[in-house]
Amino acid sequence: MLSFLSSLSLHDGHVPLINLLRYISFRAGCACLTALVVSLFLGKPLIAMLRRIQRGGQPIRALGPERHLVEKAGTPTMGGVLILISMLVSILLWGDLSNGLLWAVMLTTLGFGGVGFADDYLKLSKRNTDGVSKRARLGSEFLISLLCGWWLQHMMPPDLANKVAFPFAKDLLLPLGFAFPLFAMITITGFGNAVNFTDGLDGLAIVPVVIAALVFGLLSYVVGNHVFADYLQVHAVPGAGELAVFCAALIGAGLGFLWFNAPPASVFMGDTGSLSLGGALGALAVAIKHELVLCIVGGLFVIETCSVVIQVFWYKRTGRRIFLMAPIHHHFEKKGWAEPKIVIRFWIVSIVLGLCGLATLKLR
Repeated sequence: MLSFLSSLSLHDGHVPLINLLRYISFRAGCACLTALVVSLFLGKPLIAMLRRIQRGGQPIRALGPERHLVEKAGTPTMGGVLILISMLVSILLWGDLSNGLLWAVMLTTLGFGGVGFADDYLKLSKRNTDGVSKRARLGSEFLISLLCGWWLQHMMPPDLANKVAFPFAKDLLLPLGFAFPLFAMITITGFGNAVNFTDGLDGLAIVPVVIAALVFGLLSYVVGNHVFADYLQVHAVPGAGELAVFCAALIGAGLGFLWFNAPPASVFMGDTGSLSLGGALGALAVAIKHELVLCIVGGLFVIETCSVVIQVFWYKRTGRRIFLMAPIHHHFEKKGWAEPKIVIRFWIVSIVLGLCGLATLKLR
């Protein structure tokens, strides 16, 4: 639709409303609002359909916190479908579909969402928490993210292709050569699973994702504008500004989902949502050359993942646990913290880390 209306604006320059479509900021605002409205409109009927189809709702892990067996039993999952539909409708309406970066990030998001959907479906059909085998799941994620890294590599300017940029030092670039797609694969798959680890309490994962999307929306707009990029001493990536529309759609869809996922949740995002959102953040970071900044902005996801890695490593070596339970949000549950307290405090941590990520623009 955007391409059609943009062509009209070239012939009807006297129509101010159509000319607004040339501005990324206007389309990003419309994308956010559209995704929010679509999410709110589809939310109730979609949740009712999921509840009807799934009957018993998401299978609850027996080894998890005891109160989950009571408080979360019967809640439907696969709410990530709502996020993906809202995002896709909004992006198709307001995005520039001739932009290769937009397609790379969007298809990666949908690919990870497809892997998550298969995992959720198997869990529901088997009525257990096993889902897709770890080998098949990781193999699919690696393949999708490797293809994304290869694709993005070929859309970068020659001075940035195959290189990793460092925060605080514009002139410092690490050349990876043919190994760059492997680096992108680790980044995208890593964050896909990091968001998946974090998604364990009502509203816990979606707000940090929205905060990260807000930060990366601003970074995309800056990186895609040569004037702003030169002023703030960051690497300019032609066409990256269009990813601000993607981020805005993600924010709108995320806020719409939060309306139904706020404690007590009416629906869980499931792996359909967590894998796709994590994959989206990873792909965004690779596309705008801010992979290391993602580790700051998405620091909460890094902490959650590290807690799992440390717990497993230490338990295998010593037979003892460092945390009462991993990921770390379950540790605080075991200590007796109320779920809303954990969620809100983790949100605060995400806001602080998001501000730190934005501060890298001025500190360079």
